[in-house]
Amino acid sequence: MDEHGVRTSFDEGLLAEVREGLSREQKELSPKLFYDERGSELFDEITTLSEYYPTRLERMLLRSRGAAWMRSFAPRSLIEMGAGSADKTRSLLDTMDADGWYVPIDISATWLALVADSLGAEYPHLTILPVEADISAGPVVPENTPSPSVVAFLGSTIGNFDAQAANRLLTGVRTTLTHADRFMMGVDLVKDVHILERAYNDSNGVTAAFNLNVLEVLNRELDADFDVDAFEHRASFNREEQRIEMHLSSKHAQRVNIPGAGEFHFAASETIRTEISCKYTRAGVRSMFHDAGLELEDWITDASEWYAIAIGRVAR
Repeated sequence: MDEHGVRTSFDEGLLAEVREGLSREQKELSPKLFYDERGSELFDEITTLSEYYPTRLERMLLRSRGAAWMRSFAPRSLIEMGAGSADKTRSLLDTMDADGWYVPIDISATWLALVADSLGAEYPHLTILPVEADISAGPVVPENTPSPSVVAFLGSTIGNFDAQAANRLLTGVRTTLTHADRFMMGVDLVKDVHILERAYNDSNGVTAAFNLNVLEVLNRELDADFDVDAFEHRASFNREEQRIEMHLSSKHAQRVNIPGAGEFHFAASETIRTEISCKYTRAGVRSMFHDAGLELEDWITDASEWYAIAIGRVAR
């Protein structure tokens, strides 16, 4: 799972995107569809589960090192990609001076307004400027944002992008940075398969409900006729690709109609891939940064080396 915010309205390209995805040999839907109001509530619940460690470990790392990093970088603005609820970001905002700016970027204007209102009350000394945008090509930074900046991309959301898309996103980040700026990215690390798979197959079934909610979104937004009870959640580790894959598996042969997109046939056990969540090593992150024109400046992990925060800067 990633930590994008709520998506409550859809652009004109949604129908074409869904049609194209469900027409592939491996049927696929964008993880952006997870985050309607119900999906975001479910994800918030997932982050509190004992099996799901990334949020807990990232929060701990930010609390232990975030203030020191921010004092060292002395940014005048904090720009957060895929800000969501901005819950973990508070340990960074606490360090910012009275003339500081916080620029949360997310796909939902409604969610951003709620976050801006909440943070505005907590941090009246900061300028909070929410930006509604899809971050897949990098951050959209207002021209008057003061520098230097820290661009934060937390929640291991980078894992939801394949190698080509991740390179495009990080290259977009690189174009916004000066040599005085820093890039802060959370990454989930390669580890024991049982730990990984347990995190995406919780015993309470919350992740299953989160995954199945995608079909509810399509039924509501596109007037599709998915029988949600006819699909089941599956998540497993793809060793070759070094990633968790979440799927919705058809319990039996069936047909689904989406007005304007067509009729889609499912064989028994055929799946829709709804998300990938890539796992990394330090060497892999260094290489990914290098390919985008960034260099790895700092790296911190928890004691078990399950999760890391990487600090990058423009390559010299």
